Amino acid sequence: MKKAVLLFGLIILFSAASSAQISVPLPQKKSEKQTINPIEADALHNLDVAYQYFIKKRHIGALERSSEAIVAVESGGIQFAKMDALLYYAGMSSYYLATGRGKQKIDLAKLSEENKKKYAPETLREEAIAYLSTLVEKYPQSKHKEEAAKILKELESTVSATK
Repeated sequence: MKKAVLLFGLIILFSAASSAQISVPLPQKKSEKQTINPIEADALHNLDVAYQYFIKKRHIGALERSSEAIVAVESGGIQFAKMDALLYYAGMSSYYLATGRGKQKIDLAKLSEENKKKYAPETLREEAIAYLSTLVEKYPQSKHKEEAAKILKELESTVSATK
């Protein structure tokens, strides 16, 4: 009799516990996942690669990747949340190349005529000014703004002194 009462009590306890509703969120179906614009996906990839080049002081690669992404985003007409970072890497890489900083030095004598113009210090300074000016003007909340403004002031004084 005691066994029967105990067994009956356990059955009631388990049935009460199993009838309690537990809400578990269901995973989203693949069709419900948010899709990303291919231009934005490419820009994110280029931003990551540009960052890797930049921290390794490989400024030619950082400049190429970031400027490629900037052109793609602007021509694609999309809003890219990390445009300030692209402008920063492009501007600072142009600045470092123009001033001979970083692991890469540009030997203009070994370049084609087209690349001599592209990597001439004057051209790189002008590009740096353009990228950093856009960053400072369009992205005042950027974490890169202060450093960009400081370098921009230095570049503008250098350019005006040479004219």
